[in-house]
Amino acid sequence: MKIEYCTRCRWLPRAAWLAQELLTTFEGDLAEVCLVPGTGGVFVVRLGDRVLWDRREQGFPEPSAVKRLVRDEVAPGRPLGHVEASALDPDA
Repeated sequence: MKIEYCTRCRWLPRAAWLAQELLTTFEGDLAEVCLVPGTGGVFVVRLGDRVLWDRREQGFPEPSAVKRLVRDEVAPGRPLGHVEASALDPDA
């Protein structure tokens, strides 16, 4: 898995935080999350060759949205706990 981030925009902390969230949630399912420096306002999350999230098209991702996308690829059907409960019940 790769997170490409813009160094000029100083998005390393955001990329590192998202990587931490993914590695914590999918510690047995992801071998690695690689941080890839880029430029031009890039913030793209990839799983293999597949783009899961592109800031230019979708804005900055909430970790819960990326977690759902990753889960659907690496651990389909696995519950994400409170992440999904709050998405299903807006009053939660």
